[in-house]
Amino acid sequence: MYHVLEFGADLWVDLERSPRHRLERVRARGGTCVLARLRPQVLETPEGPVEAADLVFADGSSACAVPYAAFRFAD
Repeated sequence: MYHVLEFGADLWVDLERSPRHRLERVRARGGTCVLARLRPQVLETPEGPVEAADLVFADGSSACAVPYAAFRFAD
């Protein structure tokens, strides 16, 4: 299921366009809305666990380990 997500602030994300290509670091600007599916996960950090999600966009590209604090549901 796809959701409309809005980024709250500027954020650098690792974007995977296809498995054959290297990850590309891109900036997601605050206020930008995107259509994406979520694959939730919990990341272990020195400060403790952080809820994050891999975002799979409508064009097939994906962003890895984006913290939930960085976006909100806009639908």
